[in-house]
Amino acid sequence: MSSGPTILIFDSGLGGLTVHREVSAARPDAQLIYAADDAAFPYGRLDATELVARVITIVGKLIESYRPGLVVIACNTASTLVLPELRSRFPLPFVGTVPAIKPACAASVSKRVSVLGTEGTVGREYTRALIRQFANSADVTLVGSTRLAAYAEAELRGEPAEDQAIVQEIVPCFIDRNGRRTDIIVLACTHYPLLLQRFTRLQPWPVTYIDPAPAIARRVVELLGPAKAVDPPGPACMVFTSGRPPTPKLAEALSAFEIKEFFGISI
Repeated sequence: MSSGPTILIFDSGLGGLTVHREVSAARPDAQLIYAADDAAFPYGRLDATELVARVITIVGKLIESYRPGLVVIACNTASTLVLPELRSRFPLPFVGTVPAIKPACAASVSKRVSVLGTEGTVGREYTRALIRQFANSADVTLVGSTRLAAYAEAELRGEPAEDQAIVQEIVPCFIDRNGRRTDIIVLACTHYPLLLQRFTRLQPWPVTYIDPAPAIARRVVELLGPAKAVDPPGPACMVFTSGRPPTPKLAEALSAFEIKEFFGISI
């Protein structure tokens, strides 16, 4: 029996695990390689030129090492800046991550939508162009956070942030004006769904959160086709650019994502 495809999932840190989970469910026959550029986390501190050069170098080395049939860039910041260059350099399909503004604005009943992302993502012209194109008469509030991605990583490491720290980051998303309340929040960073239970518990009123991961998994299936009856893939592995092994607590958390092998890569 033949083997399934190899899929490379790349992110600045651990946020892409939310995408990894959905892709694994959609293509259980695939060999998954998760690469975390933890040596440069968070990407918000890099300027655009440095980030583009770094991602191209790392992804090129990973493609050479693992020969994937498809690459997922599970990072909004990297996707908006690097995808065109990656697609021009490497002859294989890439799936990016973009804020789900179109479906959010289409589904909103109150026509009050918030986009919660990193400062880089919400400040980028790419995001503003999506709003101009797809707002569909909705009022869209952009909320940039400098801390939530780090809070999500700390959560996985067993070092959760205080409730009040989370509240301070999400409260600007909740707009209540002229009888209209925010009813949908776009999670424009793959790290943020890792905190979804915290958001739901701490939110001032119920809203719908849009996680980009299911749409990414659907796009992977569109490009590669549905899962096939093949030999079971090997265990998913994780590559860290820092070369540091995960702590026991993090390794335990990663096992919930069926990741049990860890490697380093020299950049």
